[in-house]
Amino acid sequence: MITIGQLAGHVGVSVKTIRVYHAKGLLPEPDRDASGYRRYGAHDVIDLIKIRTLAEAGVPLARIRDLRSASDEEFQQALREIDDGLTARIRELRATRGRLRRLAAGPPTSLPAEVDAHLEHLADWGFTPRWVDLQRDLWILVFATHPDHASTLFDDQAEILADPALRRLFLDYDHAYGLDADDPRLDDLAHRIVEATLERYGPGELPDLDTASEIPALIQGTVNASSPAWRRLDTLIRARLDV
Repeated sequence: MITIGQLAGHVGVSVKTIRVYHAKGLLPEPDRDASGYRRYGAHDVIDLIKIRTLAEAGVPLARIRDLRSASDEEFQQALREIDDGLTARIRELRATRGRLRRLAAGPPTSLPAEVDAHLEHLADWGFTPRWVDLQRDLWILVFATHPDHASTLFDDQAEILADPALRRLFLDYDHAYGLDADDPRLDDLAHRIVEATLERYGPGELPDLDTASEIPALIQGTVNASSPAWRRLDTLIRARLDV
């Protein structure tokens, strides 16, 4: 039999932590012996190790208390669920570490050669320097934060702009920057963009403007913040596409 201090030392927790576990009903508190000390046995060490392990895995104390009365099957199922959650968290942490390391390596200012060439074409096609700069900043952001999805999104936009009719819509979008938000020309432009979108994708195959990758929402949010007219265009387009 050992004291609470010895129990804490064996398991690697503080005496205060053990008292918290007693108060919350996670670890039964033994009776005092003739000397007035509470004595703990091997089963208490095992129980405390289980509690500490679950707590370190992020399991709430209330959930740990409930697991004390769970059947063996229920306990094993809970452990599998906890393990799955930790596995997902590890993936997230690894991705975050990768982004931190890229950030530590310096500002993410470089872009793939095909993106640089595309940006040069924008100026040749008549897009304003403001639009070119905005596109460059957006692609730097997208390639830095979502490298696994950025190339697919870029290829889609490059294909769209290779079509003269669709490119005209983007040019009109660019030059609408300084219009008043209630300018009737925005309604006409939104109508033409919706028609082109439906023709390209079909009514039942519209692209999700808020996908799990968050890239489209990221881009559109940055564009909207640049101009009240652009923000109004996005509102009109979404309303007519019902997205």
